[in-house]
Amino acid sequence: MIRAGRQHLVRTLADLAAQQGVGIDHYTRLKPYTAEGFPAPVSSEGARTRLYDGEQVDAYLLGKPVPPLPEPEVEDDGDLLDRRECAALIGVAPNSWDVYKRDPALTEARIEAGGVEHWPRRAVKAFQAGRPGDAAQRTGRPKSTGDQVPRDQVHGLVAELLDADPTISAATVTERLGVHRNTAQDALTRLRADRIADHIEAHPTLTPAEAAAQLGYPAGQVRRATARAETVLRARRAAPYLADVAAALHRAGWTTTEAAPDVQFPGDDRVVAALVLDVDHAPAPAVVWDERYGWRTAASRRHPITKGAVPPSEGEGVRYLTGGITPPPGDVVAALTTTDA
Repeated sequence: MIRAGRQHLVRTLADLAAQQGVGIDHYTRLKPYTAEGFPAPVSSEGARTRLYDGEQVDAYLLGKPVPPLPEPEVEDDGDLLDRRECAALIGVAPNSWDVYKRDPALTEARIEAGGVEHWPRRAVKAFQAGRPGDAAQRTGRPKSTGDQVPRDQVHGLVAELLDADPTISAATVTERLGVHRNTAQDALTRLRADRIADHIEAHPTLTPAEAAAQLGYPAGQVRRATARAETVLRARRAAPYLADVAAALHRAGWTTTEAAPDVQFPGDDRVVAALVLDVDHAPAPAVVWDERYGWRTAASRRHPITKGAVPPSEGEGVRYLTGGITPPPGDVVAALTTTDA
């Protein structure tokens, strides 16, 4: 790290080469900075760019005692930390910090020293204190209580955590957000599946497992997500057809709007879509499309898609329409008209 008040003393290898009157290529071939007694870099271990404290280097080159810097355990809010040090301070991986640093407060606090991004310790600590779910992380989720985050906010908050750490587990989400483990797992599965599907659409030769690996998702955590990703991709391929049927039903006068179907993924492994026929003279309260058997009518507008993997039996408002899995939209309208007769 660059100690508080010492930013003006930072030197790069290029600065040290110029100080010795040689080119950077010659300097890095000779590697005088690896000699015994040469001051250690102030950049973090493994950093791509080596940075040094100029006062220490000058003393070494003059044969004088090298002045010590404060011990690492001695913290100052004015210390400047690079990406690895920032990540270590808040307990995440460096690639997670690469996402977190986009936060407006961190963008504003960013300082370049030696051509390398740094952040004051105070800014990193302030960011950590304000991270989503941080209070839940400290206190945990009280036993036998409901989710501590409103349902409509869970998806966005989990997405932010997944952006920052692709390896995050449901247990960690539970700790940080104070939600039920099942809520956390469901959100992670849905988000990972959507992102795996997006990645496959961009790289069609990939399998779901390969796409998950490229996105940094641990193999042991994504069995459900990879299966759901395949289902999501099938749903996306079916979307234009379902939209055409929705338009045909609207032209027939059975829906007040040309709304896209409500698509669901029961069990994460099949595509089911429902279209509510919201006018009084419609031939059925709703129609449901299942990728296994095609179209059927539904007896309920509120709950047209039934639970469970077993298709509902015909009768009591349920009728399976003939014509295959994807009959032309006009045939769906005709089949419903016949049903109404």
